[in-house]
Amino acid sequence: MRIDRSYTIDTLARLVQINSINPTLAPGAPGEKEIAGFIAHSLCDCGLDVEIFEPEAGRASAVGRLAGTGGGRSLMLNAHCDTVDVRGMAEPFSGAIREGRLYGRGSYDMKGSLAACMAAAKALKDAGTRLRGDMLVAAVADEEYGSLGTRDLITRVKVDGAIVTEPTALEVCLAHKGYLWIEVVVEGRAAHGSRFELGIDANMKMGMFLARLSELESKLRERTPHRLVGPPSLHAAMLNGGVGLSTYAPSCTLQLERRTVPGETESQAVAEIQTIVDELADSDMDFRATVRPYFVRDPFEVAEDAAIVRAVDCAAAKVRRGQPAHIGDTPWMDAALLQAAGIETVVIGTAGTGAHADVEWVDVESVILLAEILAEAALEYCA
Repeated sequence: MRIDRSYTIDTLARLVQINSINPTLAPGAPGEKEIAGFIAHSLCDCGLDVEIFEPEAGRASAVGRLAGTGGGRSLMLNAHCDTVDVRGMAEPFSGAIREGRLYGRGSYDMKGSLAACMAAAKALKDAGTRLRGDMLVAAVADEEYGSLGTRDLITRVKVDGAIVTEPTALEVCLAHKGYLWIEVVVEGRAAHGSRFELGIDANMKMGMFLARLSELESKLRERTPHRLVGPPSLHAAMLNGGVGLSTYAPSCTLQLERRTVPGETESQAVAEIQTIVDELADSDMDFRATVRPYFVRDPFEVAEDAAIVRAVDCAAAKVRRGQPAHIGDTPWMDAALLQAAGIETVVIGTAGTGAHADVEWVDVESVILLAEILAEAALEYCA
């Protein structure tokens, strides 16, 4: 499958040059509306039918459809078009190429893969290929925070399979971790700092909890690791307690993150935290705390023999002239949402480095190769 190199590289540079910082992460940032418009226009010029969806005002996803002739499996190529902030970056929107690397915020995470998705669709259209099933290019909003785009899209679009194109250095990712954000509030009793007999120091009580939490964290990492993503983990992310130096702290709040592996559930992870609280309350009549999970993202895993995996394996082996490795990854991805919606899903993306870092780049040749892999996978899967 012939990939239009000029289109791919020019499109990637333009994508990076458009500021699409997620406004939830950086208040006042523009979000995805401008970049979604550019993507929609480009895909329309390539001959795809295009729609723009806004799950919230200004938060836009662009979806291009290459219609099939009927009777084949449908496929979504999924990439997010939002980025994190650019604080600390010297040239965040340059799109400059040096020694085969294209630099700028989002180049690696994940506008390189987005450009490859667009180029794959163009290659299929240019070749006059008629797939039996539809192929969609979905440039989604808000993956970097709440996944508004993909959550909205799965209510609007029905497909059989999906390839999420988060960066994997062209290896095939079959699993990733999930996570929970959990709030623990320890209650004390406010009193003047001189009246120890009246006060209960919530910060001290939280210290007891943190000691037990540290024990749990060690035990998690000692568990039998998942074969692709390793063991579960947790960390105490943010701590806030007390109202003044001469006052016993009336409360102390901890926000912790628990990373989960395939096979673990939200209820199991929360129960481990609740057990610590219950045991401390049983041993200390002045210990009172509540546990509240407030944001959950499930882990992801797909079987090696799934049709979508076989299609990507076959395409990657053909393009790379060698079998790709099956890997797992630790960050969460929209793959979990798609899989939960009944869409068989796999992950493959570009090579590079610098996600969320001060210097970010994507290997340009990996973008070209990924576009070819995606086009070949569509030929295999949608036939």
